[in-house]
Amino acid sequence: MKDHDFLDPFLESASSVIQQVCNVGISRGEMAEKDWVYTENHTWIRIGMTGQLQGTVFFGLQEELALRIVSAMMGGFPIQEMDEMGKSAISELGNMISGNASTILSSRGVTVDITPPLFLLQQEMQKITGTALSAPLDLHDMGRMEIQMVVVE
Repeated sequence: MKDHDFLDPFLESASSVIQQVCNVGISRGEMAEKDWVYTENHTWIRIGMTGQLQGTVFFGLQEELALRIVSAMMGGFPIQEMDEMGKSAISELGNMISGNASTILSSRGVTVDITPPLFLLQQEMQKITGTALSAPLDLHDMGRMEIQMVVVE
């Protein structure tokens, strides 16, 4: 399998999970390999992968989008800032996406275990370097999510 074959299940899963949670249409952008880029004003969730696929997946959501998703996960209750409950909810979203993606990978013959999600602060994200496989998901009128995967060969 090529690296993009590993990212595709995360994109499939993210589209499916977010459509269910937020009831919003989603379109996928182009997948590209690029230098890791830290994006300001984003909420980041990190999921580690072990097994046949080793590396890290990062889910980056524009801050406004993250708040809207948390609101949808909380039954529409308006969320003004990312508090501990919000961090927990958005981390669980990363967990749901990654769990589904690992099931898809397993059905394709790739065994992967995922680590619990980690909500990352801006200062932690700025230390990350390297090349990532990346693709955006546009959640129509809600905003944009970026999924970046760093695979350890």
